Amino acid sequence: MADYSSFIDSARRAKPTPEHLVDEKGNCAFGTFTDEFRDLNLLQAKQPTHLPQFLNRQKLTQWEACEIHLKEGTLLSVICDMGLFGKILHVWHDRENGTITAFDHNLASKDTGIAANLLDGCRAYAKTDKSDIEYINDFGNGAAHLKGHAADENNQLEYAFQLTQVCPASIVSIPFDRNRPLYTEKMMFAAKGILKINGRIIECDDFSTAIIDDHRGYYPRRMHYDWVSAMGRYEINGKMQYFGFNLTRNQSIDQRRYNENLIFFENRTSILPPVSFSRSEQTRADGRQTVWKVRDDHDMVSVDYTMKAVHPTVLHAGAVNIDYYFTLGTVQGYLRDEQGNKIPLDGIDAMGEDKTMLF
Repeated sequence: MADYSSFIDSARRAKPTPEHLVDEKGNCAFGTFTDEFRDLNLLQAKQPTHLPQFLNRQKLTQWEACEIHLKEGTLLSVICDMGLFGKILHVWHDRENGTITAFDHNLASKDTGIAANLLDGCRAYAKTDKSDIEYINDFGNGAAHLKGHAADENNQLEYAFQLTQVCPASIVSIPFDRNRPLYTEKMMFAAKGILKINGRIIECDDFSTAIIDDHRGYYPRRMHYDWVSAMGRYEINGKMQYFGFNLTRNQSIDQRRYNENLIFFENRTSILPPVSFSRSEQTRADGRQTVWKVRDDHDMVSVDYTMKAVHPTVLHAGAVNIDYYFTLGTVQGYLRDEQGNKIPLDGIDAMGEDKTMLF
């Protein structure tokens, strides 16, 4: 059997976390880390872009997002600050009928409160006249709380969840240029709570799972990334356990050393190597569907993601262009952990993003 752990670069192994993400000289820390940063001081980065230092605030993109997997469907709940404006996004995918209900509301950047860090109950929040969202982050104690609501002329959404950590977090800082960081932390949780959609009440059960993605960085003016993720509670190698994975291809300048590809198991994680994405069209009796093929170079990732529903955000306005597709579907194929154990993926629910921006 191949030594699959040898395919993982040493830079992907977690190292102790410094107190500051950016040091006193303005240099960013890069790599994989064991614990949350207390000081996510990205505005102090020394010239992360080609623009003057005083424009760091306008170029820094920050968001906190949660994907919650319920028996009846999947909720995406996002607060985002893109420097020039903020956003609250809610997307509900009803598994039974395949429909998507989305609420997309913009607000001023100054009214978007991104948490200073993810420790000690630090709060992220935003509110418009049609929606609100609040995160209470206590990652140091393996917990988070999330609540929000959204409404339009046809639909009403309300939810509140309590989240409890089920495995170690993925904490990485990825260079997009010499001192241009993308910092992201992903933690998987068991979920308890309730969601109400148009008068329908949906309660969490023992299989309800969530991943919070905290994400901050200086994207290139022309940016693109692909992403597929899944989570839930499944029988893996004969054991019922929490399980998930994260597969991403972004603009890291060194994919082997700096990426965030990972398998989440109950109480542990296993690192994956860099991956690539390709797309094909399959024709079915009920129409066309897109299949994303995600592969690596070492037979650790062989995943086919079949897109079944999509929420597009498309804006073409001269100097600013956004082509963002949040999708939901299922995956087939397999993953291998570092010990070579093969984990079959037989139609489990997943989600993906295909995002291209000129910003």
